Amino acid sequence: MSRFQLAQLNIGELKAPLDSPELKDFVDNLDPVNALAEGSPGFIWRLKGDGNDATSLRPLGDNVIVNMSVWRDADSLRNFVYQSAHTPIMKRRREFFTRMMDAYMCLWWVPEGHQPTVA
Repeated sequence: MSRFQLAQLNIGELKAPLDSPELKDFVDNLDPVNALAEGSPGFIWRLKGDGNDATSLRPLGDNVIVNMSVWRDADSLRNFVYQSAHTPIMKRRREFFTRMMDAYMCLWWVPEGHQPTVA
């Protein structure tokens, strides 16, 4: 058993406000996708703000949202991202988010039981 777990952070610059018609499908899928993550093998923890998601947290500006979670290992995260009901909504990300020129995702190992912060 490893003494480390895999943390991930995604950053997304919104094309429109969360309550806009353009982002309705994205917002409507937040709870189902979050529930899917939490029920996925290898899921450990995810960042939450006010409510059941992290969209209320805006550490990088008003039009930027963050998503952060911790997984048992890379295979667990990969299976959730690319082999679950998360995949179809992720493939539509260009409908909801602008194309970022800088890094928008990172992965790093954290000690088992550690809950990282956005900082």
